[in-house]
Amino acid sequence: MGSLKDKIAIVGVGATPQGKLPGSTPVTLAAQAFKLALEDSGLQKSQIDGLLTMPGTTSPEASLNYLRMGETLGIDPKYTGSMTMGGGTCGALIQNAAMAIESGMADYVACMFADTARTGNYRFSRASGWGDSWGIWGMFGAAANSAIAASRHMALYGTTSRHLGNVAVACRKHASMNPNAVMRDPITVEDHQASRWVVEPFHLLDCCLISDGGVCLILTSAERARDLKQKPVLISGMGQAYTTQNMERENWWYVPHQKDALDRAYRMAGMAPKDIHVAQLYDNFTMSVILWLEHAGFCGVGEGGPFTEGGRIELGGQLPVNTAGGNLSESYMEGWLHAVEGVRQMRGTCGERQVKDAETCLVTGRGMTLNCSNAMILKAA
Repeated sequence: MGSLKDKIAIVGVGATPQGKLPGSTPVTLAAQAFKLALEDSGLQKSQIDGLLTMPGTTSPEASLNYLRMGETLGIDPKYTGSMTMGGGTCGALIQNAAMAIESGMADYVACMFADTARTGNYRFSRASGWGDSWGIWGMFGAAANSAIAASRHMALYGTTSRHLGNVAVACRKHASMNPNAVMRDPITVEDHQASRWVVEPFHLLDCCLISDGGVCLILTSAERARDLKQKPVLISGMGQAYTTQNMERENWWYVPHQKDALDRAYRMAGMAPKDIHVAQLYDNFTMSVILWLEHAGFCGVGEGGPFTEGGRIELGGQLPVNTAGGNLSESYMEGWLHAVEGVRQMRGTCGERQVKDAETCLVTGRGMTLNCSNAMILKAA
């Protein structure tokens, strides 16, 4: 088959209201997001022959989520399945959809996720660390994992809490321009510094939100996309990378496999960091953005903290990051809204927060105990 560069397009996106949605379920929110994406694409439901899902943390059917959603939506797909890889799932499912479309196994694939983590009962009592090297240290929360990475980065490179604060401030600034964002009140670095501790060196404003909501994206071939309602957004590059080792490896905290995923995406796209106009970087914590900036080659190793200074990652800066607010301020949809915002930026439909003349967007994801990552480069058709 060769490279998938520019052969697949995202042609429909849908996102429900976000935040605290009492009375909703993952199924109703996913169905609502699917309907919105279908309307956005201009397709008919009967044309959707691929269905890939990520179960929410409160979805009782778990790995059988695709069956429940197919039944609910009234779809008997040719290609289907469910996957759970935390914040790395969206990118992985998009890559699976791309391969299915290119191979002829499906023509139009819907990828979806919904959750009620804010109002529902969180299904996992131990979000990470079960049976692996995290568990022996009693590290059963994502905040503790990433806090160690932040502390190590600070010790080696002089990264400061105020650098982390710059990330939080940028995301909130962008969220203030997004009517769908959960947190829209602007903040300052001083607000960040004054927010309560969660796990040192993370303050409350270093941490992502917990949200209810649903998201859906619809993909097809670039050729079919030309005849559809929306301006096609092409996937120029994709890459995945994983590690099965955590604390056994000295540099685990730096999640070096993320660079491998990015390098693979750059290589497929035939691009370099200088070619990226806007970035949606997975931000479960502020430190994550600093690591992504380094891995993606926007700055050198250890330089991610200073790179956040002077508005460089804000709209109007050198590299606008998380232009809808990200997990930190828009909503925590495990990275799915990063892909939606990437599509909207490439369409040029983001209004006040639109990056002028943006033609390329980098979208990243990371999940589980920091061990899986992926990257995707979107291009305006």
